[in-house]
Amino acid sequence: MNTTVPIIPASPSRFLPVVEFGRSADDLLVARVGDTAFAMVPTRAGRHFLATGWRLSRPFDTWRRDDFYGHSGDVADEAAFRALVAETAEHQRERAALGRREVGSRVHTPWDASQGATIYGEGVLCHSTAGHGGFQLAPEQNACVHPLLRSSSGFYEEDAEWAAVAQALPELFTAYERRLSDETLRNHWPEAWEAIHGCALQSGESRERDRQIFERQHAADWIVISAVSSDRFPGFVETTATPGAKRGPSVERRRFLVPSVEYEPGLFGFVVDPARHQDLTDGTG
Repeated sequence: MNTTVPIIPASPSRFLPVVEFGRSADDLLVARVGDTAFAMVPTRAGRHFLATGWRLSRPFDTWRRDDFYGHSGDVADEAAFRALVAETAEHQRERAALGRREVGSRVHTPWDASQGATIYGEGVLCHSTAGHGGFQLAPEQNACVHPLLRSSSGFYEEDAEWAAVAQALPELFTAYERRLSDETLRNHWPEAWEAIHGCALQSGESRERDRQIFERQHAADWIVISAVSSDRFPGFVETTATPGAKRGPSVERRRFLVPSVEYEPGLFGFVVDPARHQDLTDGTG
């Protein structure tokens, strides 16, 4: 999420972005909300992802795949696409109603000198720099951030740490931003999320928690750290694996042959089964 996108100067009562849908020249389902354009782009196995573009004022039937450059994650189907577009329109309406203001700034930040800032509220600035950006909170506002997430400097970078600010000061953010904040906290700081909400995350609710569980369960298993389609054994993948996917000069490595149809690394890596996957380390390697 980019929290430093310039705010369109319009009053809350007048800023009502029109939601439009159509088909592109190459038959993609597309949409437009204000200056933001969307396309549902197909990938392998019937899946799709949400692509974004900017200020495409031409008619829909002249748009093409090359007009879109952003990648905003997977989208299941047309209904999900339309729901995401509607959420974006509501986000733009709420954002305008919040009355954020752009101001000049030369403050030194952890990411470089500020080139401008957005005032979210009293004591809450979001800085843009040449390379990065993020929030700066005054001491009173910083005290609202949960201790497990609080930065002593009052600065929070825009890629993930911004979520701590949105969690602490929800009234300054749109529903869309609050949803992304909750998702970011679950995926990056599951312990903090559980402390804030007083409940345990379940399987599939936190990428970081699922990674921790995977690593505990497979600490002694051979996990692939590199793989290449085999020229010597058509239909197979030659892999290099280490215990628990550890790396380093003293870590033992072994090479295994895995059928191509079976090799799906998954989110945290492919677990080798030495009883079924041929060990090439001391043989044909």
